[in-house]
This record gives sequence, C-alpha cells and structure tokens, in this order.
Amino acid sequence: MQTPDASPPRAAAFFDLDKTIIATSSATAFSRPFYAGGLITRRDVVRTAYAQFLFLVGGADEDQTERLRAHLSAMVAGWDVAQVSQIVAETLHLHIEPTVFAEALALIEEHHAAGHDVVIVSASGAEVVEPIAALLGADHVIASRMEVADGRYTGNIDFYAYGPHKATAIAELAEREGYDLAASHAYSDSITDVPMLEAVGSAAVVNPDRTLRRLAAERGWDVLRFERPVTLRSRLPEPRHGLPVLAALVLAAALAVLLVRRRRGPA
Repeated sequence: MQTPDASPPRAAAFFDLDKTIIATSSATAFSRPFYAGGLITRRDVVRTAYAQFLFLVGGADEDQTERLRAHLSAMVAGWDVAQVSQIVAETLHLHIEPTVFAEALALIEEHHAAGHDVVIVSASGAEVVEPIAALLGADHVIASRMEVADGRYTGNIDFYAYGPHKATAIAELAEREGYDLAASHAYSDSITDVPMLEAVGSAAVVNPDRTLRRLAAERGWDVLRFERPVTLRSRLPEPRHGLPVLAALVLAAALAVLLVRRRRGPA
C-alpha cells in the first residue's frame, strides 16, 4: 500500500517592526497620547522625542538603546494596563497607520498568498505590538512582556524580545507551530537582529546601514529598500507626480512660519 505524500513543511515569515514594517519607533510613537492621558510628563515627551530622532536617523547605538529601555521600564511603573491598552487602541490610526511601509505590506501579502504565517517580532511591549500586528493581519506576535501586578506595571520585564532573545522565541514558536525554519524567512533593519536573521533559511535586511549592508553581503542576504509609508485606512495609490514625504513636511512647516509671521505683522 502506497503511503500518501508527506505535506510540505510549514514556513513562516518573521518581521521586525520598527523601521522594517513601520517608519517609526513603536515604543515612543505614543508619547503624546500618553502625555494627554496623564501618564507621562512634558519632560518625558521631550526625552522620548529625542530618543526617537536618534533611532530614526540611525544614531542610537546599543548602549543608548539599552538606556532608553531602562528609562521606559522605570517610566511605566505604576501605569494602569487597561488605560494603556485603551490609549493605544484609540490612537493607533493617528500614530501608526500612516507610517506603514507600502513595500512591507506587499511583502506580507506575498507571504500570506504563499501560505506562510506572518510573525511580528519586536522589542516593544506586547500591549503596543499586538494591536499593530492585528492591523497588519499577522498570525503571531513575539514582543516584550512587562510584569503586571494588580492591573499595573511593576517596572520589571518578564521577557525582553531583543537580540538573541528574539531568536530563542522564534525557535520556541517554530517548535509549537511546526515551522521549518530552514524554509522560513526573516526581515530586519537592525544589526541587533542578526541572531533572528541567522535563525532562518532566507534572510533579508531592510534599509541597512553600512555595517549591516556589509554583513549582508558576507552572508548572502538580500538587501531591500522600503521608502514609501502609506495610510492603511485608504491604501490609495500615491499621485504619480506627488511631492516626496520630506518635501511635503518642509512645505507645511514653511507655510506655518509664513502664517505666524502674517499674524504678527511686519517686524
């Protein structure tokens, strides 16, 4: 009696979140609504804004990233978990939806069409990452988990999804879900995610800096450029001759200055 052919191995696509799927830092993107909700001070807003600037321009090294993590951990101590979740849910469309890379969305759709599960892997907290992952249609989430007692954060971290810990969590998820990691894919912009990229058979780096680009060349990893954030709610094609995002922001700032000067009158 002939045995039926074995089903092909299950594969997954593991995506870093910040600067890979979204063009911002998910950990600091909600600083203003947290301020409006009374969770943080104006000084905290300024500090997180500066940290996000360093992150976006690639100026945050591993030590600065670790200091930001420690600062955020201490800052959230005592926060009400339900309030945080409510703020994230209510402001997700303002702070995350417009920052999603169109190229990342297309890649996620390609993997789903190929029958691959999509997994978001992020060092940010699960309360932030899980709603974003749901918005993107991801199948699973690997994220940092803060310790909670009596409905509030203690400031301690149960699991920090960073560096080699991402690779460990990926291996554990693959064991539970039956993924063949040799047939799976991973995408990240960060040199700290090398263990994650090494955990799969097909890796690609996104918008890499010089160090990561050189490593990708050595390892034979693909290099991808994600440059076009879109608004998920509309998903409309951009005008063919539209201004680049940066130019549009500069124009808006210039108009604002002109309006202020006009209101003040001649100097």
